[in-house]
Amino acid sequence: MPVKIRLQRHGKKAKAFYHIVVADSRAPRDGKFIEKLGTYNPNTNPATIEINTESAVTWLHNGAQPTDTARAILSYKGILYKRHLQIGVTKGAITQDQADAKFATWLEEKDAKVNAKKSTLTSSKDDAKKERLALETKQNVEKAKAIAAKNAPVVEEVPEAEVEEAPVVEAIAEETSEAPAADATEAAEEAPAAE
Repeated sequence: MPVKIRLQRHGKKAKAFYHIVVADSRAPRDGKFIEKLGTYNPNTNPATIEINTESAVTWLHNGAQPTDTARAILSYKGILYKRHLQIGVTKGAITQDQADAKFATWLEEKDAKVNAKKSTLTSSKDDAKKERLALETKQNVEKAKAIAAKNAPVVEEVPEAEVEEAPVVEAIAEETSEAPAADATEAAEEAPAAE
């Protein structure tokens, strides 16, 4: 019986969620399986993978062949590396303690990389949020200026032709106003005398 480690699709449309299972390769994709090893959720960033490492290594030792996607997941979680170390232990190349130490250091490095990625994602989200907020405040200020300019009282502007003529008209008005003003004062003095 050819045994495969593969994904079994669950979840709803456009929100796929997978179970990592050991199944007969002739069985339907979402059908009967031998053992469930874990879950894989690609909807989160980074993807959430929960898997039983010991059981997966045992199935790989027994000859189960992972599909391409399952192989990538097993490699990401270090299961293929652990299998490689276990083969070294069975051949006598290294001891079990050395293999466990190597795997522990690999897991620490992997966790550091994942945490760095998570922190980078959160900081980039925060930066994008700050940029959007700054852009929005700038647009609000521009809108407020446009509304203030629209609602401001209208000041009548004097055409340029009238502006040039105005000093000439004022000069003429000053000359004429001096003469009538003198006549008006004389007339005002004569008027009470006449009474």
